Amino acid sequence: MTNDIQTLLGSQGLVWLLRSATDAMLIADAGGRIILTNPPLLRMFGYGDGQMDGMQIEQLIPERFRHGHSGLRESYGKQPRARSMGTGLELLGARADGSEFPVEVSLSPLETEHGERLVMATIHDITRRKEAEAAVLESEARMRAIFETAVDAIVTIDEQGIVDRFNPAAEKLFGYSEAEMRGKNVKLLMPSPYREMHDGYLARYMQTGEKKIIGIGREVIGMRKDGSVFPMDLAVAETHFPGRRMFTGVVRDISERKQAETRHARLLQEIAAANEELTNFAYVVSHDLKAPLRAIGSLADWLSTDYADKFDAEGKEHMRLLISRVHRMGALIDGILQYSRVGRVKETPVSVDLNRLVRDVVDLLAPPANIAVTIDESLPTIMTEPTRIQQVFQNLVSNAIKYMDKPEGRIHIGCARDGAYWRFTVSDNGPGIEQRHYERIFQLFQTLAPRDKIESTGVGLALVKKIVEMYGGKVTVDSEVGKGTAFGFTLPAAPRKN
Repeated sequence: MTNDIQTLLGSQGLVWLLRSATDAMLIADAGGRIILTNPPLLRMFGYGDGQMDGMQIEQLIPERFRHGHSGLRESYGKQPRARSMGTGLELLGARADGSEFPVEVSLSPLETEHGERLVMATIHDITRRKEAEAAVLESEARMRAIFETAVDAIVTIDEQGIVDRFNPAAEKLFGYSEAEMRGKNVKLLMPSPYREMHDGYLARYMQTGEKKIIGIGREVIGMRKDGSVFPMDLAVAETHFPGRRMFTGVVRDISERKQAETRHARLLQEIAAANEELTNFAYVVSHDLKAPLRAIGSLADWLSTDYADKFDAEGKEHMRLLISRVHRMGALIDGILQYSRVGRVKETPVSVDLNRLVRDVVDLLAPPANIAVTIDESLPTIMTEPTRIQQVFQNLVSNAIKYMDKPEGRIHIGCARDGAYWRFTVSDNGPGIEQRHYERIFQLFQTLAPRDKIESTGVGLALVKKIVEMYGGKVTVDSEVGKGTAFGFTLPAAPRKN
């Protein structure tokens, strides 16, 4: 370093300035030789104290740019002035380890008493800013891709309701191109009277913050370019920018959903009407059939009693079959009425102690002496309709008793917790059921044994299945021919919310 340069640095306090600055700074001579550096610069480029003294400034630049830089440096030396270096260009610095990073460089000319020219460079590492810019660009690209490819229509407006953006889905939905809509008021997409109300709503929101759609969303009516109207879901988001606000509306055509809702409502109405007709029919059948049936039964009983000595063996058998079938017909009518009431006639759910209910069912059925019925010691207490749950146990236990074919019959009623459900079982050591009949036995009026051999309406298991499924449970059967059957069903441990 010449005496002249030393004098300049000392007289202007540049050494103190560089050493105390937080920015990375250096001073180089006209030949590009570094004559002074500060600690932030050394840290930035990864050099130790004194390692950069006398180094060519081109060594702080990636090798592929060094040849061009010497020409730029000579050009600057001819017309030195304070300016930013590389305006419009991406400048890169090269650290001691060869890694590169983006930089901004500001140049300030210096001159000694004898006219020797120096330059002071202030260097900023702009890695974070570049990363932030890249992230913004990536986000913009991602949002642009979403905007362009979204299935839903997206419309952006300003505070006056003027359309700024109109995506392809919006073009398809409304029939306008983006060029046609840009600069137009969004109320063009609304039929009367909503069109006339829109400006007032937007102005009122801007003044009072009163929300009717913005940030809430609702169903509204839209209008296409051809004048046709359609129902749509509209959700509006508000975005704040310096000095202004923008609103982005996401629109979805819900015509199909509305049509489906109309069809659904019509079907529900038809079902309600059909249920009412079925109810009336069931009561009419009950009244019109049971009255003459009772008369037939009474007459048959009277004939069997008063004319018993007039009938031969065949006649007595015919009368027995007549009375039996009258009773079966009465039971069938009662079963149909019970089946029709499930899910239609509701009781208020109450707390039911199954320990007591199941024992009452067994006592009511009065199993014969050769059939032993055992019950788990601790059955749960559940919230349910007592009549319905009684019908379930009564039908299952009754079937087990009715079809028992062993001289020593065993029936067991058990229960276990299964997650959110109680799992109940009614098992027996009776004749069993072939697997191919598992589905058939739950169908209405289906029986496996001849009706004249074992009295059965074929309603019981169908009723069990309907009741259990109404409560959200499931009925199962597991059987082995000759060894017995286990019917299982589940009920929610907690009451279902309607």
